[in-house]
Amino acid sequence: MASNVVVSALCPSALRGKPSGQEAVDSMIEHWRQQLDFVLPDAPDLIVLPEACDRFPEQSIQERKEYYRFRGDKILNFFSGISKEHNCYIAYSAVRALPDGSFRNSTQLIDRSGKTAFIYNKNHLVISETEQGGILCGKEAVVFEADFGKVAFAICFDLNFHELLEKYAKQRPQLIVFSSMYHGGLMQNYWAYHCQSYFVGAVAGVQSSVVTPVGTLTAHSTNYFPRITASINLDCKVVHLDGNGQKLEALKNKYKRGVDIFDPGLLGSVLVSSNMEGISASDLIEEFEIELWDEYYARSLRHRHDPKNIER
Repeated sequence: MASNVVVSALCPSALRGKPSGQEAVDSMIEHWRQQLDFVLPDAPDLIVLPEACDRFPEQSIQERKEYYRFRGDKILNFFSGISKEHNCYIAYSAVRALPDGSFRNSTQLIDRSGKTAFIYNKNHLVISETEQGGILCGKEAVVFEADFGKVAFAICFDLNFHELLEKYAKQRPQLIVFSSMYHGGLMQNYWAYHCQSYFVGAVAGVQSSVVTPVGTLTAHSTNYFPRITASINLDCKVVHLDGNGQKLEALKNKYKRGVDIFDPGLLGSVLVSSNMEGISASDLIEEFEIELWDEYYARSLRHRHDPKNIER
């Protein structure tokens, strides 16, 4: 059944200057208060912030570490208050200082009650993050079950590594949350299609974007407005066209506007989404005996590896 989720992503340029102590915290909170005011009227279910969103790039490494230790959870608590007041999730991406003196580059998912529901630690760091910044690589890649669907997380350099992508692809998240300072180009589209997941990215000073499970850009920020809000329907399935053409036609003829069949072109696959209450995309697939892309892919592999189908 229709599962419409409103997502917002913010991508302003990083705050300039080299403040310290409480002045740094106060100026950063005011910066993000102003940015959030642009998207909160849309009543988003999820707000995604860029990587290291509360960092001052002009600080030296040592100044930055001192700032992180002083900041602690002060800015996290600010975002927690926003989440609770506006009944939304916030993906807060920031460097965390741990008690053992090391650091993590993390996305903390704050839930609608203002509590930290999940923490993802960046798995694939740029080498200098560890050698200069004392940040250690995360080792977990777990999909989190939010109240609106299954969510995976990636941060910046992560987007280059199939090791992480394959871990997520096996778990089939419905939404990938990407906080970054690097856009990734075609890798955003590739991750979305490979995981058959919507992808929402917030890239500091560059672009926020929403990509569909068939790899098409459906929303993006502009040079005028460093933010987006989009409504996406997570109740969807990716279907290959082989053997399904007449079934998809019959599906559309029966349910009309109750179903969307989106063809991105050139791919050979379409996205089937249910717009109806009480009837899910899975129900539609079952009713018309439509073969999903995963099933078609597995069947094709079995065919290829059957000895009778291989050249002698």
